Amino acid sequence: MGMFTRFADIINANINSMLDKAEHPEKMIRLIIQEMEETLVEVRATAAKHIAEKKTLARQVTDLEKSANYWQEKAELAISKGRDDLAKSALTEKHKAKQQLDGLTEESAKLDEFLNAVQEDSQRLQNKLTEAKRRQEALMLRQESAVVRLKVREKSAQYNIDEAISRFERYQEKVERVEAEIEAYDMTQNQDLESQFRELETDENIDSELAELKKKVVNG
Repeated sequence: MGMFTRFADIINANINSMLDKAEHPEKMIRLIIQEMEETLVEVRATAAKHIAEKKTLARQVTDLEKSANYWQEKAELAISKGRDDLAKSALTEKHKAKQQLDGLTEESAKLDEFLNAVQEDSQRLQNKLTEAKRRQEALMLRQESAVVRLKVREKSAQYNIDEAISRFERYQEKVERVEAEIEAYDMTQNQDLESQFRELETDENIDSELAELKKKVVNG
């Protein structure tokens, strides 16, 4: 993947520092975890391979030990029968088996040392992976918290806007009611004034008609 070039890079990596410098830390931590998991699989596969080799060596060691004991017994038998020549040949085969056994024992010891190192490295890598996953979880919690806070603020802002609009509408309705009352009052007042003028006009008409009637009666 290019982020790490070897196992030691992962072990020595400062995950926190890498994430602090990353433009997108959530993506970076996913890549780190992915590479760690892939590396851990490779390490475990290597360990499994060498464990199988160790088992094979163990069987070979057992076989060589049996062979060495076998030729030791044959050498003793030949000596008991006065056959030093056969005893010498048996001891030669015994020494061959012992030489091979020594080589396998040395190889097995080196393999044990390697497996111990692999086990330690696997544990260190697992610890790093656990650390990375813990950091990933912390990042996810921070992101979720930020999203929740943003939604709360957006809701709060929306509520404030709605509340302001609602208050303005209530105030506008109140003003309109007052204006309506003023208009109604003016209309009523104008109607009363017009009624008074109509009464005056009616009175004037009646007086005129009464005067005409009197004149008619007197002259008639």
